[in-house]
Amino acid sequence: MTESRPLPTWLALGGAISIGVMTAVQARINGVLGVRVDDGIIAGLLSFLAGLVFLVVLAPALPATRAAMSRLVSGIRNRTIPFWMLLGGTCGALTVTTQGVVAGVLGVSLFTVGVVAGQTVHGLVLDRIGFGPSGVVAVTMGRVAGGALALAAVGISLSGDVLRDAPLWLLLLPFFAGAGIAWQAGANGRLARKVSSPMTATLVSFLAGTVVLVVAAAISVAMRGMPQALPSEPWLYAGGLLGFAYIMLGAFLVAHTGVLLMGLGSVLGQLSASIVIDLLWPTAGRPALWQLTAMFAVAVASVFVALPRRRR
Repeated sequence: MTESRPLPTWLALGGAISIGVMTAVQARINGVLGVRVDDGIIAGLLSFLAGLVFLVVLAPALPATRAAMSRLVSGIRNRTIPFWMLLGGTCGALTVTTQGVVAGVLGVSLFTVGVVAGQTVHGLVLDRIGFGPSGVVAVTMGRVAGGALALAAVGISLSGDVLRDAPLWLLLLPFFAGAGIAWQAGANGRLARKVSSPMTATLVSFLAGTVVLVVAAAISVAMRGMPQALPSEPWLYAGGLLGFAYIMLGAFLVAHTGVLLMGLGSVLGQLSASIVIDLLWPTAGRPALWQLTAMFAVAVASVFVALPRRRR
């Protein structure tokens, strides 16, 4: 495959921030859907199915995607595409399920800070071992400082009465979801490079996630029974379309930014959007205004210090 020309840093970072904004909006949508159907797993499955249906209709209509699917099948048969590259969507399944369980109860801001912690720590590790499509990314003082500042935003968010009011397991779930997001970005980016198509990597990701969620939903229904009647508002099913957009964008961008920098840009977008969402549409778990302001300021600083100072 021909190497793509590197994107300007500001453009790649802007794309990463937009991923974070879409993730925060998706979290609120799936959170509300999870509350309405009283089952976060079912809400996650509905979200994934919406994105998968859209992809199944769109992908065959694009010649480039059809050619990439042929390369994918050939790579699987020849074992040049390892099985783990096909599993990025399993982490996406964890993310949307966690959104349905946590964000509708504690608010998008608290959901986001848990994701920030997992995404930052895991992104730094994955870059260091060369898991992403950009290969090994050196651990510089700026990148370490950026990760530390992102974790400081988490600490700020958990001050005051938040820990008293929120069960610890509800805060740990988003942490694992954030770690999964970082791994998913690396796996999808590697697959997109292998088949020369971010859309094909996104379709594979949705297929894997849907399989996991179908199994999990079947177990949930067997244990808890069928959920309440599905809500009729169309916007509650838009989370899957947002997932399609940011997964495909992430599969393309991660080769230009590395896992950590894309994660930090996404963190800035998530925190910015979650602050606006929780101010306009609050839930019981929203941090105080001073915490939201401090979280945003620290997130901006984390991206600034982690930016590369010169192009290689």
